[in-house]
Amino acid sequence: MIFFDVTKSAAAHHHSGLMRVSARLREELGAAATPVSWGSWDRTAGEGDWFVTAELFSEAERPGLWAFLKKPSCRVAAIFHDAIPLKLPHVTWPQSVARQAEYMKMLAQFDRVLAVSEASRGDLEGFWRWQGADPRARVGTIPLGADFDRQPRGDRQPETPGPFRLLCVGILEPRKNQAFLLDVCAGLWREGLEFELHLSGRINPYFGRPIAEKIRAMRRAFPGLHFHGVADDRTLAELYARAGASVFPTLAEGCGLPLLESLWRGVPCLCSDLPVLRENADAGGCLLATANDTEAWKAALRAMLTDAERMRKLRGEAAKRPLPCWADAAAALRAALAD
Repeated sequence: MIFFDVTKSAAAHHHSGLMRVSARLREELGAAATPVSWGSWDRTAGEGDWFVTAELFSEAERPGLWAFLKKPSCRVAAIFHDAIPLKLPHVTWPQSVARQAEYMKMLAQFDRVLAVSEASRGDLEGFWRWQGADPRARVGTIPLGADFDRQPRGDRQPETPGPFRLLCVGILEPRKNQAFLLDVCAGLWREGLEFELHLSGRINPYFGRPIAEKIRAMRRAFPGLHFHGVADDRTLAELYARAGASVFPTLAEGCGLPLLESLWRGVPCLCSDLPVLRENADAGGCLLATANDTEAWKAALRAMLTDAERMRKLRGEAAKRPLPCWADAAAALRAALAD
């Protein structure tokens, strides 16, 4: 039996990537997974059972967790997302920064750890080496699903008549780099290029308000700028259906779900040239530009807006290339637990 951790995800009211991973894995595991919450689970399990978590945790948040890991009643497995709170603490939620080192130390005591990318796997194993840890965990990777809206890929619909639409999906915060994107687009609008930029995501309460204020200020000068706030999966699918391309100027990711989800809807993606994003971008349908390089991003966006033949090629690649589904992710998890 799989006891699947829903301590945080069951009560979550937002659509972060981490919450999507937890919710979709649990959904695809179906009857094989019994949802449990740390505070109410009595830890009654047998040697052949598994406790599986895709959440973040610490001893302060889950009293008794260290003792459980030292003498577990069953085998334990975790999904590891990223080490971003240690790499970019100045733009990461304070609670996440405070938790991260202990969380990654705890992962060494699990039986299986599945990282969401090779880049994240390298970060975790590098942290353990730096700490001088002797991990019990066997580490692998797991493909995350692109089928965010539970719908088949289907044929890409023609773009809505009117200006070319760019779509940027992600929480408003410095790591996602929307302020940089706004400056790049402002430069292109001043050149006379006609297009729309649509942004969708919640506002990070610690770091996102200056970006939201910048959007409001810029909309007065640039009517092609639109902010949709938080979007559910249905609304997100509608935004992709009207988009000519997506843009993902992020500075750091564990996997980069917006890239995969854009490709699922047949929408080419311009993204930062990060090793973690190249793991999925290099197979087609994407353009890459050096992170925070204004001229490189201007050139790449200008090409998307003006080179119709190149865009046809990218759309064809996005529509035809293989992409993992959440059913594949659940199958990979089951295989790792059976190994």
